[in-house]
Amino acid sequence: MGQFKARMAAGEMLAGTFVKTPAIEMVEVLALSGLDFLCLDGEHAPFDRGRIDACLAMGGALGLPCLVRVPEATPVAVLQALDAGATGVVVPHVDSAEKAAAIAKAAHFGHGGRGFAGSTRWAGYATQSMGEVLARSREETVVLAQIEEPEGVAASAEIAATAGIDGLFVGPADLSVALGKTDQASPELMAQIEQVAASAKAAGKAFATFVPNVAKAQEWRRFGFSLFFVASEHAWMLKGAKETAAGIKSLSDASEA
Repeated sequence: MGQFKARMAAGEMLAGTFVKTPAIEMVEVLALSGLDFLCLDGEHAPFDRGRIDACLAMGGALGLPCLVRVPEATPVAVLQALDAGATGVVVPHVDSAEKAAAIAKAAHFGHGGRGFAGSTRWAGYATQSMGEVLARSREETVVLAQIEEPEGVAASAEIAATAGIDGLFVGPADLSVALGKTDQASPELMAQIEQVAASAKAAGKAFATFVPNVAKAQEWRRFGFSLFFVASEHAWMLKGAKETAAGIKSLSDASEA
């Protein structure tokens, strides 16, 4: 679990998914899948602090890296996720270098940064020395800045160059909406992705995005993505259920033929 940041920085092809169901059983089941990481969606799903805490505890127990997409770019949201044991945070709507610097500061220990407590899950409930906790944070904590507006794209070079930002995450849906589009296939979106890709590459930072499936990941691999957030357990359950329902119904049609 502690190698996730190093694997990401090395450009290893990593697959994860958004978790929308705030239940430890969902983390437990997905840990059997071979996915490299999960991302608890605190922005668009009904996670409260207690359920994020429980799901992170399960992920930690199973050795599965778990990120948290925080609901907003505030020091409190970042601190609570990391203290609970998150491998890192995904921060939505980062549209300026100033915002990137603020979230990077909030996610790391230091003067004016993340508050230190030795009694948290991250710190091993007071079983690790201060030096050990600080070193582990430097080596393992991941901060991904979501680029979801044209302003973020324009500032992507500065955001990527910000110390403490480990990668850029293109949000294709929000970015498409911001561009006035109704799908995620426009030339304008492709041009924006290319600009963010160049910024991530120039700064030597990881490049991530959301895709609905492997086919889209293969199509978009040309942009240099290596970190894929693929669909969600909701999408996978619904897809499987639909295919099964249609298959069973087709048996009746076949017998009548």
